[in-house]
Formats: sequence, structure tokens, C-alpha cells
Amino acid sequence: MKKLLLSALAISSIAAMNTSTAQLAAGSIAPDYTVTAYQTALASQGLNNNGTYRLYDYLDAGYTVFMDVSATWCGPCWNYHNGGALDALYTAHGPAGFPGVSASTTDNVMVIWVEGDGTTADATMLTGSGSLAGTVNWINPGGAGEIPFPMANPASASATQINNDYNIGYFPTIYKICPNRTVTEVGQLAAAALYSTVGSCPPAASQTNDPAMLSYQGKEKSCSAIDLIVRLQNNGTSPMTACTITATEGATQIVQYNWSGNLATYGYQDVTIGQFTPTSSHNITISITSADQNTANNTITKTLSRANTGANNSVTVKVSTDQYKSETSWKIFRSNGQVAYTSPSYGADAAAAGTIVQTDVVTNLVNDCYRLEVYDAYGDGFDSGYGDGSVEIFVNGTAIAGVTSFPAGTLMMDAFEINAVAGLNEELASTLSVYPNPASDELNVSFEATNADYKVSILDLQGRVITTKTLQSLNGTSTVTFPVADMAKGSYIVTVVSNGITTTKNVVIK
Repeated sequence: MKKLLLSALAISSIAAMNTSTAQLAAGSIAPDYTVTAYQTALASQGLNNNGTYRLYDYLDAGYTVFMDVSATWCGPCWNYHNGGALDALYTAHGPAGFPGVSASTTDNVMVIWVEGDGTTADATMLTGSGSLAGTVNWINPGGAGEIPFPMANPASASATQINNDYNIGYFPTIYKICPNRTVTEVGQLAAAALYSTVGSCPPAASQTNDPAMLSYQGKEKSCSAIDLIVRLQNNGTSPMTACTITATEGATQIVQYNWSGNLATYGYQDVTIGQFTPTSSHNITISITSADQNTANNTITKTLSRANTGANNSVTVKVSTDQYKSETSWKIFRSNGQVAYTSPSYGADAAAAGTIVQTDVVTNLVNDCYRLEVYDAYGDGFDSGYGDGSVEIFVNGTAIAGVTSFPAGTLMMDAFEINAVAGLNEELASTLSVYPNPASDELNVSFEATNADYKVSILDLQGRVITTKTLQSLNGTSTVTFPVADMAKGSYIVTVVSNGITTTKNVVIK
């Protein structure tokens, strides 16, 4: 979870402008915007007012647009800007005939720089602000000549809209936007490396009839039926009104869906074509099978799999964070969308990079199909050079789900099932009692044992084990006594574990 080395003012400005948890995921559709480059108020100071620039105008003309959202107080932004990567990219590949563009340009790239802090005064484009105040000139860095590509300082409302639309969580954020509107965060690359990414963009629309299979939008793992959701786009020059979409596993057809609608060029729609219930791991191919003039963009392949199952209602969540542990959180959702568990706060950030193991969370979940979601409040994941993080679900000592890699600009999730053996669990539950309840001096835990080993524990509500006793080969009516006089007053959980089955009771210490 990367942190820019900015002042408290800078960090608070980022927090104020946007509450998103991540940058736009790769393959997202770029929202349109229009900016005015070089505010008119600066014209008297020697800057050119180059007029307005609309993103979709350049995409429609076949240009790949590189968008840099920065701030005049941001040190890392200045270092990248002053390095000249975007300047060199624009000069060599920008629109033919534009000021500062080489006569030998490839004519397939546009660059737009946007001041992301809506409170920035126009004059700071010449002087910098915050810790950079009076030391930099964003328009004419180093006196080497005016930056040729458009640099815009939108009004507060416009800047906020762009930040929200593009999930800007930190400066600088640098996106590549392909002619078909798909977005990829490329980061602070050199000019040649930036240009090398242009080739991965789909060709601009040129055929009359060209439906495109853009991406898969559904779940990839579940213990129940999965909705097969695809993002369909019109990559043709005429409106798209119909196509046929087919999902197969090998030679076996799963579903065929006849779509109808009305999509303009580059218009898109998320389409649910049917359902599929995985029983193991399945390689599913989803294709446009109706006739069109370009079959190169007709097919996507996804691996859909059944979620792992835990045969115990007691789960342990093991968490490691990177240096910025305050940014990590997670939730467990039931199949009906209700939150079954929310992570605790992981406290203040560490002073140095490293992997930090957190206290295990132990909780009980009823039999159901669950979804684990892991969040990064800063937006750059937890394996970005500041230590490696992970969030894993364990049942009976085996990991059944988890997130162990967290790239920037994503929401990470996994699925798992809890399906404990009901008979054994109910037998223990029917005989388990705790008394007195509330307890003040001693707490007794009584149950009928069946010639087996038992582990009896008291946990706090965060799942931390306060005390535990392990007993072997118990049989018949058994009572385990815990002294509780020195325990803090409050609510606790008593767990009894045997043969991989956990049974619980709530208790109050007064």
C-alpha cells in the first residue's frame, strides 16, 4: 500500500476529494469529460489558452489518450512531470500539426494533464504550491520551453467529477485510454514504455457490423449457481441491434443467448446470458456466434470453479498487512448479501516496510455459501513494495479461501462454503451448558463426551483466545471449570471443539 511522501495538507486534500477504495479496474469504460487547457486568467502571464479538449473526440478519432491526474503541490507528480516522459511521448506520437508535435509523428497518441485538486489557484501552475510553492513551473519546467500537451486546471466541481468518475485515490494517477474507451492504469513509465502499451488497444472501429466481447463481469467462484455476465460492446460503425452469444465447455454447449438492443459505436451493455453451477474447475468459452465482419474480438475464456468447503462452523481468519495496516479491512458476506463478519481495525501504520502478522480472528458461521471481500482504503493493494499482505480463511487448519495477492485498482474477493456435519454438531450442542451465567468467580462448561478429545476455550468477541484447556479421551458427563475472577467484565464466547466440530455458547462475566 504505497504512500506518497506528501504533507498532511496534501494527504487530507486527497481524502477530501474522493472516498473510493481503488483506481478504475483495467478494462473499465472511461467516462467522458471536457477540460479547458491553460485557464484564460493565465493568458496575460504568457500562457496560451488552447481552448477545450473533449476526451471522446480524440478517442473517436482513433487516438489512444494518456491522462495524468496530478496536483501542483505533489512532489512525486512534479518529479515525473519534470522527467519529460509525457512530453517526449506527445512530441513523437501526438496529433499531426499540433504545436510541439514532430513532423514525423505516428499521429496516434493524445496526452491530457489534469490538475486534480479543485482548490488549486491558476497561478500555481507557474509556481507550484504547498511544499513546492515558488520552486517549480509546471508549464515551463526548467525554462526549457512550454509543455506542448494540454494542461488543465478545472474548476472545483469539474475536478471533483473527474476524480470521482476515475476513482482517483492518489496523485499522480496515469491512465491509458484506448479508442474503444477501455482504461488501464499504466503508472509512471518512460516515454518508450508508455508507447509500447498502445499496441494492446483494440483497433478503432472500422467495420459496419462488429459486435465485440469486451470482458467477463460475473463471479468466478461459487458454491451455487453463477450468473454468466459479459460486457458486450459495439465495435462497428453502424448501430448494433442483435447478436447471438454462446457459452461452451469444450464441445458441450452450456447456454445460447439471443441479445437484442440498440448500441451506438463503442456503446456497451452488461448482459446476463444464463447460469452455470460449477462442480469443480471449468474452462468456459463465451463467444459471439452470429455473423459479423471481425471475429478477432468475439471470444473470451474464463475458469469458473466451485468454492472450497469447510466441514466446521468455526473459521479462523489469518491476516497479514503491509506497512500501511490501517488501510486493510475485510468483510464476510452470506449468500443473501448480509454481512456475517466485519474485520477489526488494524491500528496505526508501522514505521517501516514489512509484513505484519495480525491477531487471528475466530468466529462461527452457519452453514451457507460465503463471499470474502478484501479492501484497501488507499487503492494500491498490499503487495506494492511495502510488505506483503494476505487475508485467508482456515477451517480445521486448512485454508479454504483467501486473498494473497492484491494488485492496485481492484476489489479482491473469494468464495467459500461452510457445511459442517450437522449430526455431530447437534449432538454436542444439545448437551452443552455453561453456568453460572453470568459468572463472576468460576465458570463451568458441561457436556456429554463420547470417548474423544476435546478442546474447551473462552474467546473474546473479536475471536481472541483468552484461555483454553485440552482434554483427552473424555467419556460421559464432563465438566471443565475456568477461574474467571480476573477476567474483564463483558461478553465472551465458550467453544468446545471435538473431531473437527465446534459448538459455542455465549457467556457474560460480571
